[in-house]
Amino acid sequence: MTSPLLKAQDFRAPAILLSGPVDYDMYNRFRDQLKQAPEDGLIVIELSTLGGDPEVARMMGEDVRYHSDLSPGRHFVFLGKAAIYSAGTTFMAFFARDNRYLTRGTRLMVHERKLNKELKIDGPLTSCVATVKATLHEIEASIEIQNEGFENLIRGSQVTMDDLLQKAPYNWYIEAQQAKSLGLVRDVL
Repeated sequence: MTSPLLKAQDFRAPAILLSGPVDYDMYNRFRDQLKQAPEDGLIVIELSTLGGDPEVARMMGEDVRYHSDLSPGRHFVFLGKAAIYSAGTTFMAFFARDNRYLTRGTRLMVHERKLNKELKIDGPLTSCVATVKATLHEIEASIEIQNEGFENLIRGSQVTMDDLLQKAPYNWYIEAQQAKSLGLVRDVL
């Protein structure tokens, strides 16, 4: 069942206001505000971010999912404001498309996860193989996690996984109205 379309006045007093880098400080602010949020009704989570740690974004998203299961009377809704880049888009993907809203002019940015790692191979050959395999497994697991998030983001939209995988390596910027027409968000306020 589709929830009713929300209007600007529904976003007047967000229960959770977050801005800045997605990091452990944001996570702590998020958790503090989540504890104070009502136990019933609409819970607006407003976010503006230039990105950050995707694993922190996933933790916040899992908290929303978990608390939605614990308290079915709560209706968590995402409101993106100004910039929702990288880890912010990862967090937004945890919300069903019908619970995603953006303010006018907001930009989403989607990109592949990045890895900055130096691989040093030194020692007996068998241990060298183990080091290379461990790094390969790390990359493969990160790609799986990334693609799970991509699938959540595009579910119910007009964006295909192939389209997203072609654009993500080059930082795909999506303006709010375009995000709405692609079906990535419910509405633009």
